Parts: sequence; structure tokens; C-alpha cells
Amino acid sequence: MASLDRIRIHPIKSLDAVTLRTATIQTGGGLAWDRRYAIVERNGENEPLDDTPPISSSDLPLQASDTYVNGKREPAVHGLRAEYDLERETVTLSETGDPTADGDTFHLELDRDCLASWFSEYLGYPVDLVRNEAGGFPDDTDASGPTVIAGETLETVASWYDDIGSPELCRRLRPNLVVEGVPAFWEDRLYGPPGQGVSFTIGAAAFQGINPCQRCVVPTRNPDTGEQTDGFRETFVERRRETLPDWASEEWFDHYFRLMVNTNVPESSWGTAIETGDAVSVGKRQRVPQ
Repeated sequence: MASLDRIRIHPIKSLDAVTLRTATIQTGGGLAWDRRYAIVERNGENEPLDDTPPISSSDLPLQASDTYVNGKREPAVHGLRAEYDLERETVTLSETGDPTADGDTFHLELDRDCLASWFSEYLGYPVDLVRNEAGGFPDDTDASGPTVIAGETLETVASWYDDIGSPELCRRLRPNLVVEGVPAFWEDRLYGPPGQGVSFTIGAAAFQGINPCQRCVVPTRNPDTGEQTDGFRETFVERRRETLPDWASEEWFDHYFRLMVNTNVPESSWGTAIETGDAVSVGKRQRVPQ
């Protein structure tokens, strides 16, 4: 029987994940704490996007002129390690190249300016740490729910490479929800042709699968060093084409560097908690709301 095996969130976008036993779906459909914070290049004073006065200049939705500091464009991000205590709302930061260091611990709110200074010194240019509790900073703003993949998919894709195991591949792909008790590429059942999603439930929460996630350069790099893995993308594309299951909607595959599923969560499930061990059930295709 399909069930939820792992819940993974990234409190600071592009940094390390935290594995949880339970998580609550927040306003907008993302998981609470997932990508609540993001590192952005400093771009002067931010302006609010609505009439609600912000708590401070860093408590704002990301502006179009701001630029994320993430693994896609800043390989140095891979050299950062982050450990979180979400009850205390703290993060401990260290560098991969300094294994003897204990790391520096900051409160994510009270020490946010200090955190921004720490990141600026590490990166070599000024950055800010911004917060958005109303949905976080999802990678796909049109499908802002948690991403989903089968554990067997991770095992199968990892087997395409000599030196990459399933745990490392999971860190490269950065899924939120990992499902067990299903075959490899089961998640390709969770979307239809463009314009059609597939409904499914995890425990009491409803979801709609939207599309297979288009991958960027990040999975091609070692998650600890940022070094490019030779032939990663080429091998992936070739094997993904060969193993694409019959149930996948091929209309999405203008290229084959796609894996994992982006989702939306209906408003009726905002505030609902999901927990590892929850049963997963797949429903029918539905039109994707515009």
C-alpha cells in the first residue's frame, strides 16, 4: 500500500533540508517552514507589494528586481551546511571545507541581520535574508504545493550512476514528500496532459499533481562540493527516455530532464497536517484551475 515515507523541508531556500515526522500545509499550499526564508542579492530598499505595512524591510514578498542566491547561479551555496532547531527557530551554519568547526548558531528572526552579514562574508558580496510566511518562496509559483517522488524512483535513478546512492540523489533533487510501497516512476501517474492534473490524497489532505518537474543544473552537481558530475545530465536524459513509463503524459517531455512532480493544494486542505505513515491514494484526472 502506498504511504508517506519522508517529509523534507528547506527552511532557507537552497540550503539543507530537515526531515520531519509531521508537517502542516500552510496558506498557499506549501508546507509550513518550507522555503520560508530566501537569500537574495541586496538591491537597495525593498518596497511593499500591497498596502500592508511590513514588520521590517526584510519581511516582504520577493521583488521582481531581487535575485535569489541559489545553487542554480551560485555554486558556493553547495559549500554551506545548515542544521535547524525549528522549535527554537535557530540555524547553525558551517562550511563543508572546515569539518572541525562547530558552526555559528543564529536565531532566524532575532539575528536575521547577523545572518545576512554571515552570508555576505561567506559569498563575498552583500545579500539579505528575506522572509515570506504566506507560502514561502516556492520554485514553481504556478504549482506551489509540495513536490512528490517515489522512493523506488530515487533508488532506480541512483543506480544509473556508479558513485551516487539514493540518499545523495535525494539531496540533489530536493523533494518534499517521498512515497513508499509503489514502483519506480509511480509519481508520473500524478499528472495528465497539459491543463489536466490528477487528484490524490495523503491522509486527510487533498492534492493535485500538475506537471513533471523540469530540472535545473543543481542535480548535476555534488551537493557537498558543487563540483559537476561528468555526464550526469546526458546519462539522465538517455535513461529517462528509455524508462519513461506508459502512464506518463509524454506531452510534457519536450526534453527528458524532468523528474519529480509539482503539485497544488486546494484551499480546503490548508491547515491540514500530514504525517509519515499516512496512506496515499490516487484519484482522477481533473482540469487544472486557471
